Amino acid sequence: MKTREKTIKEVVRSKYNLIAKQDKVQNETSCCGSTACCDTIDYAIFSDDYSQLEGYNSDADLGLGCGLPTEHANIAPGDTVLDLGSGAGNDCFVARSIVGESGKVIGLDFAVNMLKKARQNAEKLGYENVTFVKGDIEEMPLEDASVDVIVSNCVLNLVPDKAKAFRQMFRVLKPGGHFCVSDVVLQGELPDELVRDAEMYAGCVSGAIQKDDYLAIILAAGFKNTRIKKEKEIIIPDEILLKYLDASKLQAYRNTETGIFSITVFAQK
Repeated sequence: MKTREKTIKEVVRSKYNLIAKQDKVQNETSCCGSTACCDTIDYAIFSDDYSQLEGYNSDADLGLGCGLPTEHANIAPGDTVLDLGSGAGNDCFVARSIVGESGKVIGLDFAVNMLKKARQNAEKLGYENVTFVKGDIEEMPLEDASVDVIVSNCVLNLVPDKAKAFRQMFRVLKPGGHFCVSDVVLQGELPDELVRDAEMYAGCVSGAIQKDDYLAIILAAGFKNTRIKKEKEIIIPDEILLKYLDASKLQAYRNTETGIFSITVFAQK
């Protein structure tokens, strides 16, 4: 693995292990809920409200998402659903409310504290058909053609090799299966200071790639019928950007047409 990619993964892993020890309010009001990484972005800028969805569990909601992928994922009773970067289990529990007792939900994460929190939440809820597996999205420890639906919420932008991640998604999906992911993408170029900063990467911004490139990677992995189900612009406040840019560079950035967007994308195998 390249040195930068390895560094990014370790920063992300360390950060989300810390986040797992915090609650939603702390995460949304103090960057990532820990002074160890408080230079990163405030997640309230990204997150959507889950609280009205069936299966929602407040203990599993750390406010880290940027969309509601389960709403657009066409999950059916009896499906096997895989959630990539499952965190404390929020999307898994929402998916479980749809698949029912006859289905199965698998959460994949590489942060041990997140896995511990998710398993505790599942145990409290008494869910025997929701499991959480330790693993890397670029090298999923899952069998070929083993899941019906993949969901993910503001996670793939954190993966250094996105092409490899989507190829892995294609591999583990059954023929005719599909994914629906919410993620962060760009239109225009970010300032170099943001792109180079590993903490900003872990904050879901500098890890984002161009929207057209993102969609091209999905196509190259073999998927078809790609559709953007939802899109919204994300405005990063000046007080956060000033941690990385001086006033003149911030003004220059604001004068460009660069945009940061949350998109929810659906595609089929």
